Amino acid sequence: MKLALMPADTEMARQAQQARERRARWAWSEAKVWTNQMLRALEEGVKGGVWFRLIDKVYATANLEAAWKKVQANNGAAGVDGQSVQAFARHAEHRLKRLEQELKEERYRPLDVRRHWIPKPGTNEKRPLGIPAVCDRVTQTALRSVLEPIFEREFAEHSYGFRPGRSCKQALSRVHDLLEQGYTWVVDADLKSYFDTIPHEQLMARVRERVADGRVLQLIETFLKANVMDGLKRWEPEAGAPQGAVISPLLSNIYLNPLDHLMAQAGYEMVRYADDFVVLCRSEEEARQALERVKEWTAQAGLTLHPEKTRIISVTEGPTWAAEGFDFLGFHLTRGGRTPRAKSLKKIRDTIRQRTPRSNGHCLTAIITTLNRSLHGWFNYFRASEARPFRDLDRMTRRRLRAILSKRAKKKGPGMGWANMRWPNAFFKKHGLLSLLERHAEYRQSLRGTR
Repeated sequence: MKLALMPADTEMARQAQQARERRARWAWSEAKVWTNQMLRALEEGVKGGVWFRLIDKVYATANLEAAWKKVQANNGAAGVDGQSVQAFARHAEHRLKRLEQELKEERYRPLDVRRHWIPKPGTNEKRPLGIPAVCDRVTQTALRSVLEPIFEREFAEHSYGFRPGRSCKQALSRVHDLLEQGYTWVVDADLKSYFDTIPHEQLMARVRERVADGRVLQLIETFLKANVMDGLKRWEPEAGAPQGAVISPLLSNIYLNPLDHLMAQAGYEMVRYADDFVVLCRSEEEARQALERVKEWTAQAGLTLHPEKTRIISVTEGPTWAAEGFDFLGFHLTRGGRTPRAKSLKKIRDTIRQRTPRSNGHCLTAIITTLNRSLHGWFNYFRASEARPFRDLDRMTRRRLRAILSKRAKKKGPGMGWANMRWPNAFFKKHGLLSLLERHAEYRQSLRGTR
């Protein structure tokens, strides 16, 4: 015989169910920080929409330990102090305790940020990467765990970069859907050196709209103003949030969030991934009006649109290699589909060349193993493209491998003609070389199987 629930029992059961559903909605948040009570306050709203007393959540032992595990999993290079993640791990318990005390007693000061220059894909240019010390990456991760849900709740639907549960794939799918729906006039916007030019004062004003804990605000500012070390040069940045810092992606989204909502309220279809965004329109006039809105906002926000890279495009129909289109998140997009953009293709071709010089002294198996690592990663990102670039890259890879084998056989030439017969495609397949074209065909077949 079932016993009837008393009203109090029914209410407790209802609250428990609500708590489970709430936790599921925020499953990505740090449970050691965002308890059910805090999540309830997050969803129901706090007084004035502003959060007080957050610093104790930042330096809580459990939060710092969870932050350290994330930093350890990401590994990464050492900062200016030369301390690696592995070295930090040897005395992690002691270092985390000291970090907790420094934060609690307001003695914490971040070390300088080590500047490292990395090549821009497909160009001869380089972009700066800021590498904080391991202890500072732990602190920033703990800080992000506290702040992210507060701001995530207000981020726009069409923002996809550096957000939990969102990806480049989703952003690209949204662009594809809009093109299919007839939004074929595109504002292709480019923010010039965005991460290096975010105005600190205006950024902090955005943060203060939701955070009133002075110690948390001061902590954010110390990261923004941390000295930069580039070789023997050292200076304090006047603007920007260094790429490479754990907290920077969140801060960059906070700063662009008003633009997201401005465009949405005006009825424009915008898709943004970090500082890379496009606005899709149904007419040229609408596109021009959208671009004017973006120009007005960026000028007020202290940002600059790149005059040469920002443009309005009419996307035409036809095969991707012939139709008019635009580049977004590594792809060239048209109404006919998508293909890797020219810079993305140049980057993988350059990688293949670096792995396969004719004088390569490694055995064929070792060369193919190294090649496959690069090819796998590239394919996994670009697998939704049409088949043509995969076929061309396969041919290039086999041609260069044949050139290596030809030289070892004391033959001259680039590895064509007789070499094709001596080492046919099946030979390289037998030795484990990844065929991008075959992998693409398998991927397309799997998509048909799910329909």
